[in-house]
Amino acid sequence: MQYRTIADLNLYDSPNLKSLATQAAQGRLLRLTVPVIGVMRPPMVPLAVQLVEDGYPGWLDPIDWEKLVPDDTPYQAPILTAEAIRDRIPQVIAFAQAAMAVPNQYLWGGTVAPNYDCSGLMQAAFRSVGIQLPRDAYQQEAFVQPIGLPDVIPGDLIFFGTPEKATHVGLYLGDNQYIHSSGKDQGRNGIGIDELSATGHPVSCNYFAQLRGAGRVVASYTPPD
Repeated sequence: MQYRTIADLNLYDSPNLKSLATQAAQGRLLRLTVPVIGVMRPPMVPLAVQLVEDGYPGWLDPIDWEKLVPDDTPYQAPILTAEAIRDRIPQVIAFAQAAMAVPNQYLWGGTVAPNYDCSGLMQAAFRSVGIQLPRDAYQQEAFVQPIGLPDVIPGDLIFFGTPEKATHVGLYLGDNQYIHSSGKDQGRNGIGIDELSATGHPVSCNYFAQLRGAGRVVASYTPPD
């Protein structure tokens, strides 16, 4: 059965509900992934769920059951051309900059203002203009059209991590700068602007050493059936 959120809520990475996996902003759709007997009554145990728009799994705290309403309207993923997406990029950038202007800190799993993780900020910024992205940085890297670094333009995504996997993502602003939400250990503990440079601010240098490449959003994500 499918439900729509009527308030922001947290989803956790296991039924012990200790570690955040992601968040669901008000208005998002989710479905139960394990059949539950008597599901119309408030559940007593955590429920395995999956967000409809990006297929991301998590566990719902039973106290948040009241934040859901049944909604069996079939989800229709946005179908957008690359040109239509390009027209919306200034608003995507404006969203990220506005998020930076509000007091915030890095939150692993965060996709709801004011506190985001890196890929959560990207997903929220694009979703604000009707463009869907996958949830995690490595999923976003696999989804976008690869772009050579000399060819990046504002609105492209910049990926960082290990040779094996993208673990961080930022939004290119132009002039060798990108905006991103970075953590406490090697970042700014929140949203900030850094440079693609091996010299300068320590945060910029740290991420530049992990630079993997860039990609351009040319379509809106459709989750697999």
